[in-house]
Amino acid sequence: MTKTIRAIRGFRDVPPEEAWKLRYIEDRTQEHFRRYGYREIRLPVVEFTELFARGIGEATDIVEKEMYTFPDRNGQSLSLRPEGTASAVRAYLEGGWKSRQGIAKVYYSGPMFRYERPQKGRYRQFYQLGLEAIGGEGPLVDAEVIDLLYRLFLAMNVDDVQILVNSLGCDTCRPGFRVELLDHLSGVADSLCSNCKRRMTSNPLRVLDCKVPGCQSVLEKVPVMLDYLCSECEDHFSRVWEALDGLEVGYTVDPRIVRGLDYYNRTAFEAVCDRLGSQNAVAAGGRYDGLAREIGGDAPGIGFAMGLERLSLIMNWDSITQSSPDYYVAAATSSARIPALDLGDRLRSLGFAVEVDLEDRSLKAQLRSANRMEIGHVLILGEDELSRGSVTLKDFTAKDQREIPLEEFMKEAMSAGTGPERR
Repeated sequence: MTKTIRAIRGFRDVPPEEAWKLRYIEDRTQEHFRRYGYREIRLPVVEFTELFARGIGEATDIVEKEMYTFPDRNGQSLSLRPEGTASAVRAYLEGGWKSRQGIAKVYYSGPMFRYERPQKGRYRQFYQLGLEAIGGEGPLVDAEVIDLLYRLFLAMNVDDVQILVNSLGCDTCRPGFRVELLDHLSGVADSLCSNCKRRMTSNPLRVLDCKVPGCQSVLEKVPVMLDYLCSECEDHFSRVWEALDGLEVGYTVDPRIVRGLDYYNRTAFEAVCDRLGSQNAVAAGGRYDGLAREIGGDAPGIGFAMGLERLSLIMNWDSITQSSPDYYVAAATSSARIPALDLGDRLRSLGFAVEVDLEDRSLKAQLRSANRMEIGHVLILGEDELSRGSVTLKDFTAKDQREIPLEEFMKEAMSAGTGPERR
């Protein structure tokens, strides 16, 4: 017997009953982005491994343990993208966008890939929406990006997401903080997990990002970056606060917020929801002024990424219904099968969604299908309707049924439709 082939662990099919929710989130979110002047960019799924090693940082968990990396036929190391920011900045530099415009405001969506333990809302292939404002370094850029994210959740009727904001400093003030942090961590190293001990030598700031409960309790009294900001970073962050307050954005300054990637500096932020448990981040991002320099250019930037699966888990789907087809065309006799298909096509050309029976079933079975699919209007074609040039319109909602000349019905449909024939 042939062995059944199954999906790879951590990779999953998204069935129709879930896929429509992701599509709903994508459509609503992308429309929200466009209102702020962001335009879509399509990025490659595969990049040279060096892009992520240099951009994200070789000592990060993503590069060290989580990337899907393989040689191509020429022996060059390629990787499935684990995130989108490095690719967006690479596209900005490679495409010469700086010479064509001021701040490049772009968004992207699609699958990302990380080899980590699968869990609720987190898979090895997962879907993200990302947004980047590249080329601007002022605090108003930061404030607008955070404002955009805050108002996105309001628009999606998710009212229990918190926006947490912090500053990670810069190359001027971070070295002094790093010394103080290392000194403190050395005194509690025996109580830290193995990952934190390793991070102490590679990137001690990432110790603060540990989600292990034992480490979190030990790290409660560590120094915080906010106490070590240089005057320029302090001014930048205070102006971000001022703008957010002026925009009436609900946020909390959390000095424990750090980002897991090396390229972040100054403003960092997360959107968290306690309903997700310990891994509570729905969206996260920040400023990355040094990223472009790591991959051969120079451009400041800020952005964030949001997990579609995670947002889907906290959406109030009870108040959102999946749209059903507008009409079901039912053939009462065999001779009406092709006319039913033709009527379906005519209605689709007007912009309507139409379901037509393809299985030569009885009229009773077709009506049951329309009812199960929650289609409110059924058009019935039989011998009598064909001979009289009419159609029977059955309205499940009004519990009404009437016969109407076909061309009269089509005129009514054309006046209500949105398709090419009406245009």
